[in-house]
Amino acid sequence: MYARVTPHHKLRIVDALQADGAIVAMTGDGVNDAPALKSADIGVAMGVAGTEVTKQAAKMVLADDNFATIVEAVREGRQIFANIRKALRYLLSSNMGEVLTVFLGVVLAGSLGLAGADGAVALPLLATQILWINLLTDSGPALALGVDGEADNVMGRPPRSPRDRVIDARMWSSVILVGTVMATVTLLTIDLYLPGGWIAGDQDLDTARTAGFTVLVLAQLFHCFVARSANRSAFSGLFSNRWLWVAVLLSLLLQVAVVHIGFLGEAFGTTSLALDQWAVCVAMASGILWVTELEKLVARRLAGRGVRRRSRAPR
Repeated sequence: MYARVTPHHKLRIVDALQADGAIVAMTGDGVNDAPALKSADIGVAMGVAGTEVTKQAAKMVLADDNFATIVEAVREGRQIFANIRKALRYLLSSNMGEVLTVFLGVVLAGSLGLAGADGAVALPLLATQILWINLLTDSGPALALGVDGEADNVMGRPPRSPRDRVIDARMWSSVILVGTVMATVTLLTIDLYLPGGWIAGDQDLDTARTAGFTVLVLAQLFHCFVARSANRSAFSGLFSNRWLWVAVLLSLLLQVAVVHIGFLGEAFGTTSLALDQWAVCVAMASGILWVTELEKLVARRLAGRGVRRRSRAPR
């Protein structure tokens, strides 16, 4: 705590804290506060009692001169940033799943039963189906994640370093893991119904492709709940975001319509699925939930061990 500090000393205090690697916020209302406000990472001027010079030098103006408003502004800013990361995590993982499904489906066509006797390769998904997935899962659910509530203790975290990336190594590893699982369960479902391949099925290509198409949609809908936090279980606060549930249920109804309504099936190359086939699709798609829950559990255990080791270390 400093009292009766000269403008020069205020500036030195800010510079000293920044040199130590701290993110510095400075509040002020007088003309003599302007240099320190301008030098700080976040200069906050008083909107009521502050001078015009101070307001011009600051990056933020506190309209009600109430310091508690700063806390709420920080909370809101951190939550917005967290929601941006949620949406990015969800969108990147979903797109990775689609890319790997098509790529691996072509590369492993012979093993999956997608290659004919004449050597022709059938795509695991049609172009119209990929467009439908992007329209269905990349719109409503992603927007609902953008207005998600506070899933983690955002105010309990230390300030984020300016050098930290929005998409860091941990997120990229999660994107690759989720995309690989999505592609795996989708292609396994196609193989399950096609004759030949690793698993001998007895259905035609349209049925197998429709089942794989449905699994990929359902897997992305499951992933909506997984993407809400990098560490917390998807079952924690499961019903706290009603808009996410509305988006997921609407997407599910539209997927059912594409599979079972005749003219939509003709447009998107789908055929009706029996009830037991829907059950298989849901079970296969839920694999994304169980794999990510296991990954988060391991991450929480490792983080807990790290905290315990630091607490036991001699000081």
